[in-house]
Amino acid sequence: MLNGLSVDVEDWFQVGAFENTIARSDWDGIALRVGDNVRRVLDLFDEVGVKATFFTLGWVAEREPQAIRTIVERGHELASHGYDHTRVFTFDPGQFAADLKRSRAILEDAGGAAITGYRAPSFSIDQRTPWAHEVLAEHGYAYSSSVAPIRHDHYGWREAPRFAFRPLADSPLVEIPVTTAQVGERRLAAGGGGFFRVLPYAFSRWAIARVNCDDRRPAVFYFHPWEVDPGQPRVADAPLRSKLRHYTNLAGMADKLRRLAGDFHWGRMDELARIEAQRCVEFAP
Repeated sequence: MLNGLSVDVEDWFQVGAFENTIARSDWDGIALRVGDNVRRVLDLFDEVGVKATFFTLGWVAEREPQAIRTIVERGHELASHGYDHTRVFTFDPGQFAADLKRSRAILEDAGGAAITGYRAPSFSIDQRTPWAHEVLAEHGYAYSSSVAPIRHDHYGWREAPRFAFRPLADSPLVEIPVTTAQVGERRLAAGGGGFFRVLPYAFSRWAIARVNCDDRRPAVFYFHPWEVDPGQPRVADAPLRSKLRHYTNLAGMADKLRRLAGDFHWGRMDELARIEAQRCVEFAP
């Protein structure tokens, strides 16, 4: 079964965990590591023989255009992660549309490829943004992977379906949520990110196998380039919880990804969207 492999391309200082510690106005004064880390991820993918989707910030593409071109040249999908990691529920519809337009123009210019996929920063499409999918459809996106159907202190839409759905009755737009595992009444995050680094690999292997075999549906997995960079700077004044989430097990991440690539079949999100469009359910907030 084809599972969706994705990379959220942002630098280490742009993550939600540090948004109250590192100001956006300071970003341009910080040395970038994202270009080198993207190339490190691309080399790892070549080593294990997989293709993926890189949901990329327009802000990054402006400053690292060569890395963006290399993503496309090596056969991966380039998709949008918005311009500067602003969460969708902080926008109104007009602001969201402007962010989509700005980031798409930058990405298409840098990568030389059409942008048809979108992932909201911090999975920030939820019950607070009933207009977001309509705006995405109006701008011609084929799919979104912007919903986390769990409860979490940073994000989550627990009532959303666990698997692909059509949020608009009059549009072919497909929403493909990040993977969760259902255990009784509990729904557990199982699609990557910090959970993948912090928990034993056996949990992720079990959860993805359960989704593939029991639910008979594909998994959607994501991580960030900074997660394969154990030498990145440490933010001394960040909250303890943020530091634990961000820095735990960075040194072991690459080997975990190699195991993941060997245990399951992975591909680009646009491929997965075409498959899932044939069997997704309708769900309107």
